[in-house]
Amino acid sequence: MNAVRILGIDPGLRVTGFGVIEKHGNQLHYVASGCIKSNDREALPTRLGTLFSGISEVIANYRPDQAAVEIVFVNVNPQSTLLLGQARGAAMTALVHGGLSVAEYTALQVKQAVVGHGKAAKQQVQDMVVRLLKLEGAPSSDAADALACAICHAHGGQGLGAMATAGYRVRGGRLIR
Repeated sequence: MNAVRILGIDPGLRVTGFGVIEKHGNQLHYVASGCIKSNDREALPTRLGTLFSGISEVIANYRPDQAAVEIVFVNVNPQSTLLLGQARGAAMTALVHGGLSVAEYTALQVKQAVVGHGKAAKQQVQDMVVRLLKLEGAPSSDAADALACAICHAHGGQGLGAMATAGYRVRGGRLIR
């Protein structure tokens, strides 16, 4: 049985989390995780270039077969939403440039797949990532979110809650018909 290596990305302009797992049949195995940080004193194009380069380096080092990215919603501050969208675009561009197919999941889908309900707290997601991947310690919250995204993808985007996404669309961070 061939293993499938999945790269999960939790995009952010200041910190982008990444997590790499392998799926062997129904078994999930941890490969690597971490964060790519941009310097907030640098110009936006330079920061986006840092994210692109960092993700490209992760792809070159770990050679994933597939990628999954969290769809991020920020509704409070329009400027933050724009910046986050640009960071997400840089991440997705790096993934596509690296030859990967990219799946996208909402935070609700990721939490549903990893914890079993979509309103789980960040700590619950982090704890379940540790359990599901049999980790000795907890990764940072950004890396845990990226690993959770990869786990969601490994579960076919359905996970513990068997939440099929066909026929749904996203509005306000929620799946609707």
